[in-house]
Amino acid sequence: MTTEQLTKQHCEACQAGAPQVSDEELPTLLAQIPDWAAPVRDGVMMLEREFKFKNYKLAWAFANKVSTLAEEEFHHPAILLEWGKVTVTWWTHAIRGVHKNDFICAAKTDALLDAE
Repeated sequence: MTTEQLTKQHCEACQAGAPQVSDEELPTLLAQIPDWAAPVRDGVMMLEREFKFKNYKLAWAFANKVSTLAEEEFHHPAILLEWGKVTVTWWTHAIRGVHKNDFICAAKTDALLDAE
């Protein structure tokens, strides 16, 4: 699967009990979003990337685009907006880990930057 294939997909409704990305799937999916880290916080794997901008206004505009994407996909990340920087963290609360939805949204977040 390529990054482009991820960006063409949409999130599926995800509830408690949905499968987390397996250990076998993880390396392949991470390779599609190479600029993202996969930190584990309080036992929960997440996908996280820091985006840098020349000023607050550009960072704010990007954070708004990520928010619009989140509403379109009905999947919502943590977004930290700072001067010249936006940190986006995707994970699936219902399963306390990462689902394919998170990789789809991470790839789509990258595409927002490419569209600028």
